Amino acid sequence: MKRRSPGGCVSLDRVFDLAIIGGGINGCGIARDAAGRGNSVFLCEMNDLASGTSSWSTKLVHGGLRYLEYYEFRLVREALIEREILWQIAPHIIRPLRFVLPHHSGLRPAWLLRLGLFLYDHIGGRHLLPPTRSVDLIHDEVGKPLIANRYKRGFEYSDCFVDDARLVVLTARDAADRGAEIHTRSRAVEIRQVEGIWHVTVENTISGTRTTIQARTLVNAGGPWVEQVLSSGSGVNARAKVRLVQGSHIVVRKLYEHDRAYMFQNADGRIIFVIPYQDDFTLIGTTDRDYDGDPAEVKASDEEIQYLCASASEYLKRPVLPKDVVWTYSGVRPLYDDGASEAKAATRDYVFELDTPGGAPLLSIYGGKITTYRRLAEEALERLAPYLHSAKEKERWTGKAPLPGGDMDVSAITALTAELMRKYPFLSSAHANRLAHAYGTRATKLLGNAKSLADLGQPFGATLTESEVQYLMLNEWAHTAEDVVWRRSKLGLRLSADEIAALDEWIKAHRASDKRPLREAGGRP
Repeated sequence: MKRRSPGGCVSLDRVFDLAIIGGGINGCGIARDAAGRGNSVFLCEMNDLASGTSSWSTKLVHGGLRYLEYYEFRLVREALIEREILWQIAPHIIRPLRFVLPHHSGLRPAWLLRLGLFLYDHIGGRHLLPPTRSVDLIHDEVGKPLIANRYKRGFEYSDCFVDDARLVVLTARDAADRGAEIHTRSRAVEIRQVEGIWHVTVENTISGTRTTIQARTLVNAGGPWVEQVLSSGSGVNARAKVRLVQGSHIVVRKLYEHDRAYMFQNADGRIIFVIPYQDDFTLIGTTDRDYDGDPAEVKASDEEIQYLCASASEYLKRPVLPKDVVWTYSGVRPLYDDGASEAKAATRDYVFELDTPGGAPLLSIYGGKITTYRRLAEEALERLAPYLHSAKEKERWTGKAPLPGGDMDVSAITALTAELMRKYPFLSSAHANRLAHAYGTRATKLLGNAKSLADLGQPFGATLTESEVQYLMLNEWAHTAEDVVWRRSKLGLRLSADEIAALDEWIKAHRASDKRPLREAGGRP
């Protein structure tokens, strides 16, 4: 039931167990875990899911080898354990990736690299991923892209690649399937307490309408905006500080033929990754520098682009030049400010601040990384357990339940692609493979009973069809072409500006003609 409140807002009589501000990986992870434990959950995100930090990562589920240098042993161990857990619950969007670390004379000595990789192999309970091996870069194929005779030996170790934005969206989808209300394009403009209950006023950024919801507990997962959330009426003065660190990446055409990635050491002590990306491209990143400004306006600078090109060219036989860059992206990481003198040394661990102004709990999250989001969610709910009263409140379940489409063995993605081609023989192998990796076992939901490509509706280019776009709008909160091509499908690199504009016009027209209520509050697809 709704009733009109003073000021024109719509107030919901229902009191949620938990309200979450922020639709990045941490907010969605907490929403999924809490909903699965039987709590009523409301989540609002002012833009699109994963539109902030979570979609601008290096696309890795990894332990963080370099964090060992800063004695972050607990963080590395936790992340290494999570690698294989996440791979098993989302094998369609996460895959193993081997990294080659060339030895560079004059930088970290070989014995130190061997020691770090020994710890990397053994402190995290590795079971499925292959161990480290030494590599002769003169004769092994992974040495061929490197400058001849400069790098003679190295090491090859395991981590995982992840479609970061899809990880967020599928986590939110699972939360909604379990009863959570997920509201995108919904900005929390005011938070206040009334008689021990949080009242969160949310403004729809498309329509301008305002709604006030009530919740017994509140989570501030605002990422780079965590301090702004606190200043919107919470009554809490933040004790912790967020350190905004910019990380930029560049994408170039495919630099080499094999399927391994590289981790390159730089003379300034930083490292960069060079990673095969989207079959035809190579991803290079990241930078680490303090950022001062609006996180929504961050972009890769000419200086950063030049730095990444020069760093890669220090190792690669074929130099990388700024003119080779086909796309750049940049994000702001909201790290906990531990007083480190340099951005590269700032902790990547997460920190919680629990406040109870007026008696109602408010949990603010600082830092964190994609790899540890599931454990962060578990720990967040442990902190909030005294205030939540679900019968399942102590049950840990997210490490065993697959994300939507992930209900298969980690080795089954090739078989799934083959099955899609058998059931839908009109699909090309590239099309079937893309759908298998994006949607897993749910790919058939968007293909339906199609007997031909024509049955999938209007083509938008690069195998994107009307059927897929409608699925994304109905089930994954996609509102714009940007949502579809840069976060849901990653097809932005393959579509022209005109094709993306045409898609945006189609989406606008479809929304204008569709009089049904938007499926913004979750529910089963």
